[in-house]
Amino acid sequence: MSRSPRQQDEARARAGYSIITAARFGGVAMVLLGFAIVRGIIDLPYWVGAVIAVAGFIEMFFLPRFIARRFKAGAGPDR
Repeated sequence: MSRSPRQQDEARARAGYSIITAARFGGVAMVLLGFAIVRGIIDLPYWVGAVIAVAGFIEMFFLPRFIARRFKAGAGPDR
């Protein structure tokens, strides 16, 4: 049974929201991992932790905007 255009749009919006939320949580996880390395809790060089933390901040703040723009432009996962 095929879905109506409204149901398809709602499913696409839910998928976009899920992907954006996962990107934000991934960024938070990277920041926490980076901080753990910098603080010496995980035994890796300081610079590795700093790079991971900065990458996590970038992922957390800028990747969701990029993903949202792609979904609004119609380039979501199902198109």
